[in-house]
Amino acid sequence: MPEVELVPIYIMGKRYMVPKTLTIMKALEYAGYVLVRGCGCRGGFCGACATVYRLPGEYKVQTGLACQTVVEPNMYLAELPFFPAVKKTYQLEEIEPSSEDILELYPEVARCVSCNTCTKSCPQDLEVMDAINLILRNELEEAAHMTFDCIMCGLCTARCPAEIVHYNVFHLVQRLYGSKIAPRSPQLKKRIEELKAGKFDKDLEKMVKASREELKELYRDRDIEPT
Repeated sequence: MPEVELVPIYIMGKRYMVPKTLTIMKALEYAGYVLVRGCGCRGGFCGACATVYRLPGEYKVQTGLACQTVVEPNMYLAELPFFPAVKKTYQLEEIEPSSEDILELYPEVARCVSCNTCTKSCPQDLEVMDAINLILRNELEEAAHMTFDCIMCGLCTARCPAEIVHYNVFHLVQRLYGSKIAPRSPQLKKRIEELKAGKFDKDLEKMVKASREELKELYRDRDIEPT
């Protein structure tokens, strides 16, 4: 069996030797850490394993997801299981889909200096700064579509000199778009009326009483609406 090459890394200031092919998350476990928080889906989708690190000889702090980023020799790293950012409480029904209402909740958005640090920090390669500028121009529909893949890891906020909580702002914009801007589906309205009329009550009762194998068969034989 070939010998595995080990490289030194520093976790919370302590030196460990780990295989050079591991991701940061796997290196943490190899070093003996039990990941209870900050591990999440392990596939780059949930944003729970946000990590900051510095490489030797570099002044710049790097960011990434621990489940995706491969270790490098003498890397100094620390995980951020969550970022202590401001999240405003609001009633969606009382908010208009406008930049004015968004700025009333998150006035720090107006402090954006367009430095693009947020975009450079994003592990999803989203154009974060452009989305903020769209919101300032009241182009909420485009901003909602642009930020759909945001996983709310907090790395953009951690690096932002204006201290904008980008992901909470984007979440609000997406909710406003979905509830007040996006066109209503006629099929959805019809289906809600059918549900209220009890059209599916018998089928639902049948599914509740069905065995696992019967449910699998129902799923395989289901009608799929054409795209």
